[in-house]
Amino acid sequence: MNLLPHDEKSPGVRELLDKYDLRPRKGLGQHFLADPNVLHKIVEAADLSTQGVVLEIGPGLGMLTRQLAQAAGCVVAVELDEGMLGVLRGELAHLANLHLVQGDILQLDPATLIRDALPSNLQSPLEYTVVANLPYYITSAAIRHLLEADLPPRRLVLTVQREVAKRIVAGPGDMSLLAVSVQYYGQPRIVARIPAGAFVPPPKVDSAVVRIDTCIPGPSDAETFFRVARAGFGQKRKQLKNALAAGLGRSSSDVSAAMARAGIDSHRRAQTLSLAEWVSLAREFGSQSRVKDT
Repeated sequence: MNLLPHDEKSPGVRELLDKYDLRPRKGLGQHFLADPNVLHKIVEAADLSTQGVVLEIGPGLGMLTRQLAQAAGCVVAVELDEGMLGVLRGELAHLANLHLVQGDILQLDPATLIRDALPSNLQSPLEYTVVANLPYYITSAAIRHLLEADLPPRRLVLTVQREVAKRIVAGPGDMSLLAVSVQYYGQPRIVARIPAGAFVPPPKVDSAVVRIDTCIPGPSDAETFFRVARAGFGQKRKQLKNALAAGLGRSSSDVSAAMARAGIDSHRRAQTLSLAEWVSLAREFGSQSRVKDT
């Protein structure tokens, strides 16, 4: 994909804030990405086409939105802050393929947002890519909301705190509930590191861009999988057999037997299991539940 060159005439972050008499809202975790090279990297990671559909979450001042609209067929941008929407309407009104929505993404259905914005010729098959700069306080909730949607995106390109990015892509030995949850639905990888100085105002920590290519449906029954994973990580300092027994309300012997059938040593801890092992374990507990129900 050939990206259009950065428009040197477009106003920068500080110019826009001054023009609209706005200041970043700390309560909303607002840090505006100002480095055009990083913006290009994010658009490249999204791997868009001129017929592609993008759901952008938190467009802010529209620095990335402008680039996405140049590369994609349709951009649906969801912004919570009314002040930011004023900037977007004032600066990007000329973009015919941009649709602005005010709201909290956690309260909105992604598929409905896309369907309401798209012309009929782009409705089938309905595929879209999510691009988002997520503040720390909604990162986990937003990822789960998007991946568990009735119509999940085919790809997510997320700007998150670097430590969160490292947790998302972690492997056995450093696994967390976040890593297991994301990797159940897709394959994540870090595509770029973003220094704090690339933002206005600069946050206290560096960030990273994570690309998640989804693979829906998941490899097993999702309800059982997450019930088992939450129980396992609920007391991650304990041996997994004890955490599962407490979290699932099962006897220690039942848990040990299920772990043995899954080929997992009952003395291991949650963070050491691979995704495949979690899937096997969930399958065993799912089988136990079906036997008890019959």
